[in-house]
Amino acid sequence: MRIVFMGTPEFAVPSLEKLIALGCGVAGVFTQPDRPRGRGNRLTPSPVKQCAEQHGIPVFQPEKIRRDGLEDLRRLSPDLCVTAAFGQILSQEVLDIPPLGSINVHASLLPRHRGSAPIAHAILQGDRTAGVTTMMMDRGIDTGDMLLKAETEIGETETCGELTERLSRIGAELLAETLASLQAGTLRRIPQDEAEMTYDPMLTREMGEIDFSLPARLVRCRINGLNPWPCAGLIRNGERLKLMRAAEAEGEGRPGEVLASDPKRGLIVACGEGAVRILEIQAPGGRKMRAEDFLRGHGIPAGEMLQDE
Repeated sequence: MRIVFMGTPEFAVPSLEKLIALGCGVAGVFTQPDRPRGRGNRLTPSPVKQCAEQHGIPVFQPEKIRRDGLEDLRRLSPDLCVTAAFGQILSQEVLDIPPLGSINVHASLLPRHRGSAPIAHAILQGDRTAGVTTMMMDRGIDTGDMLLKAETEIGETETCGELTERLSRIGAELLAETLASLQAGTLRRIPQDEAEMTYDPMLTREMGEIDFSLPARLVRCRINGLNPWPCAGLIRNGERLKLMRAAEAEGEGRPGEVLASDPKRGLIVACGEGAVRILEIQAPGGRKMRAEDFLRGHGIPAGEMLQDE
């Protein structure tokens, strides 16, 4: 079976590596063009491109595959396309090329959390579980028939970055199961129930503003769900502090009031209902550190109101 893989970020790499380990004939890889990254704005290849080149697999980087990549895809003559966080919408013309269709590894329990940031939104909305769904692609956005699912619990203090890494490995194993069922002729297509569908927006920097008037559970979810990007935070003394990890804690007070702040007890802040313990903080230009360590060099007195200036 000739397979063309389409993916871009780190999440997609385990799926590509699984195809290679299984001995699938990966005829080519499509990924997003190199983008400027870092302080120097250097053009940087995607993680998927780096993986493909390490294995000697041809890489194609069209700005729009439906416009610039059709002929390359046709020349590769894939039997099947596999996508994982590719970052481009596939036109019907693209979808019609592989005779076996295109299978997507989507990081949610469909039909919940369609869209480009399903893992973050699962945490942001307080879901107890997350997962991966393999699905047949169609022209809609994550609307195709479901194939297989894998579910996992979300840890109370697990960040989006950590959950993404776990789900990437879960997704790779689920992809292997899906291909085995496809080859055995036992794979069933299950239409999605549109009545249970949710669609989530793209993440924006503005989402990182913390509102301590919310219940502690939602404040915790916002802090953990927006790590590593765009990161929750607040402006204090003219600088933006990134709040990188939190847990719920006992205590009450005015929303935003610092209830405890010392290297032994850490940093506890009152919310609209309950309180949160800030576990990790990052100062501008600094590294992420435990709140207890941060407080040894940065005074945040109990009673101070933490809110955007």
